[in-house]
Amino acid sequence: MSVTMADPPIVDSHAHIFTPDMPLADSAWMRPEYGFTADDYLKVLDAHGVHFGVIAGISIFGHYNDYMIEALRRHKRLRGTVNIDPAIDRYTLERMQADGVVGVRLQLSRRRELPNFTTEGWKLLLRRVADLNWHVHVALEGRLMPQVLPALEASGARVVLDHFAHPDVAQGLDGEGFQAVLRSISRGRTWVKLSAGFRLTWESKGTGKPDPVAMELAQATAGRLLSEAGTERLLWGSDCPFVGHEGVTYNDTLRWFEQWVPSAAARRRISDTALRFYFS
Repeated sequence: MSVTMADPPIVDSHAHIFTPDMPLADSAWMRPEYGFTADDYLKVLDAHGVHFGVIAGISIFGHYNDYMIEALRRHKRLRGTVNIDPAIDRYTLERMQADGVVGVRLQLSRRRELPNFTTEGWKLLLRRVADLNWHVHVALEGRLMPQVLPALEASGARVVLDHFAHPDVAQGLDGEGFQAVLRSISRGRTWVKLSAGFRLTWESKGTGKPDPVAMELAQATAGRLLSEAGTERLLWGSDCPFVGHEGVTYNDTLRWFEQWVPSAAARRRISDTALRFYFS
């Protein structure tokens, strides 16, 4: 049964849509045995009183953004981030922007080697992202943040770190990885999503039950981000439909948001941040 919060978030800043027959990337770590369409997602939002959604480019389908872009054209209450080749031209980016794309997704997790963002091709792409007032949506292990954030910040592009900025369990919140995140936020062009706390460890993948260690880390990280970053640098996302963790429900994500951010006023300010960031 769906449960609507008394004060549901206005924007869900992290979800995925796909069909089961979309072409997989060579690097795909799995193929979902189901589809989750734009219409499916909008029904979920409506059932829980959430008005707007942001679709994150899903890494397992590589540069196949076609289905998502088609959905953005049809549904103006949606925005999206795309997986793209750095060599993409400005005119294609402008067409994507007209369709509702607001950023590029960099899926850097589980890579043997990170991109060199100081090379000509990457510098050109990041400058175009900044010129369009888009953002770079980054998925990366927290311990590696110091290797990536300085170059992204130097580009002038806005930066969004998903899933609590993936704090490292071994390093903790006082380790260099998370401290680099806090420094980046303080410089004014970095935001963090409170989303998918269950992904902060790999222990619960496929079990249907979130790992308690991951959820404890998410709670601690939320508290630290609220106190040191503030609601103007935070976003909330569900990560619906929870690929690889299908035992999670949308109701769970709303309940966790209330636990991470106990103040209704603070939750509303986070919603206002998301409205300004994605829809203004």
